[in-house]
Amino acid sequence: MIRRRNSARPPVPFQPFLLLACVAILLSLYASACKSQTHTSDVRLQKIDKMLSDQLPPGTTRGRVDYFLKSRGYTVEDSPDKDSLVAVVRQIDTDTLQPATARVTFRFDSNDKLISYELQPAPDAPLRP
Repeated sequence: MIRRRNSARPPVPFQPFLLLACVAILLSLYASACKSQTHTSDVRLQKIDKMLSDQLPPGTTRGRVDYFLKSRGYTVEDSPDKDSLVAVVRQIDTDTLQPATARVTFRFDSNDKLISYELQPAPDAPLRP
């Protein structure tokens, strides 16, 4: 009697390697998806980015964004168009005790709901009392 080998299934020693490769691919896709949610590549601004993404998710109303900024003492500047809001956000990194300042442009849709925001480094001004 001649037995035919089932070619649809890989040999047993190859299966753990295949499983490990699939896990590695999924982890790299997950890591790249998480990285794409950041709005800046500047390491100094990442804590500001995290704070903004936690407190002001997409869909937040323009009034809520404006209140959030003003209640924390951040400077709101004139915006280039009616669908955006520009603010200077300053934070002291509690780990390094170094200031980080970002110029943030918030973009809104026609219903005044937050679509996204962009961060750019801004000069660190002296602290005011």
